[in-house]
Amino acid sequence: MNTSIPTSDLISLIDKLHTEQTLSRSEWTALISGRTPELSEYLFPLARQEQQKYYGTDIYVRGLIEFTNYCRNDCLYCGIRKSNKNVHRYRLTEEEILTCCREGYDLGFRTFVLQGGEDGWFTDDKMITLIRTIRQRYPDCAITLSVGEKSRETYQAFFDAGADRYLLRHETCNYQHYGMLHPASLSAAHRQQCLRYLKEIGYQVGTGFMVGSPYQTAEHLAEDMLFMKELNPQMIGIGPFIPHHDTPFAGEPAGTLELTLFLLGLIRLMIPRVLLPSTTALGTIHPRGRELGILAGANVVMPNLSPTSVRKDYLLYDNKICTGDESAQCRRCLETRMQSIGYRVVTARGDSLN
Repeated sequence: MNTSIPTSDLISLIDKLHTEQTLSRSEWTALISGRTPELSEYLFPLARQEQQKYYGTDIYVRGLIEFTNYCRNDCLYCGIRKSNKNVHRYRLTEEEILTCCREGYDLGFRTFVLQGGEDGWFTDDKMITLIRTIRQRYPDCAITLSVGEKSRETYQAFFDAGADRYLLRHETCNYQHYGMLHPASLSAAHRQQCLRYLKEIGYQVGTGFMVGSPYQTAEHLAEDMLFMKELNPQMIGIGPFIPHHDTPFAGEPAGTLELTLFLLGLIRLMIPRVLLPSTTALGTIHPRGRELGILAGANVVMPNLSPTSVRKDYLLYDNKICTGDESAQCRRCLETRMQSIGYRVVTARGDSLN
């Protein structure tokens, strides 16, 4: 952190962001690199004020179903990367996925998030059948997909089958930085094009990035903020980078709670109506990480509906929490945690107001 800029000037930048909902690249860089605990204390009440203006004290829950950990990609940070031979691979059957949905529905979940690696076994036809079945059985629920980069035609087919939302973190919008985190077969340009396809089709779109990923600078984060402001998504998911022991980044330091919370607050001021998860990764690096995320401006939590038998195998990073808890336990635990800070978990689709 660079604290050479007077605190009063940085507070003025937060005020400017609060009123104008935008900053220049140099202003973003100055604010991010100059952050202090004092600035965070100034920022977080403003972020909560914006969050509560639009969403009150409601916290939306998403039922996460991690249905395959096979992946064709070899991203350097990811525990389920193709070349990690130590992963115990699995795929849930359609019936197992539908069982997760049924259990989740009975627990009050009205959004299902189907997340997986880019697994060619799940062809477009199989995914379309699955989406249609969930849509027919649970017409009052939102279906969110998080299955990576596809063609525009595939995205359209999934949308036509009944998918409502799509999560695709851009990870970093800086082309050079992206190349440091991914194999040469993947590009930032293509990933950003996928996000534009999703917006054009009519999905509620979610994007985001890892905080503190290797080689990341304040300038990279400033570019990410400008990119997200331009994209204007319905959801933004950020969480700290946490190394996985079976990846090239095993020895890299994790992202910090402090910077992740600061960025959550800034994002809430930049796009006040956005849906902003307090992630499992936050809860992994700090025992009260998810509560602190809510108090920094987040308003979504995503407990796991996957069978406990496979959760330990969907490890994108080390020491992930809640891999042994039953779905009902996760739900009750989160309700208690949110109540302890004055918020309440609600049973609703929780569509974005953005």
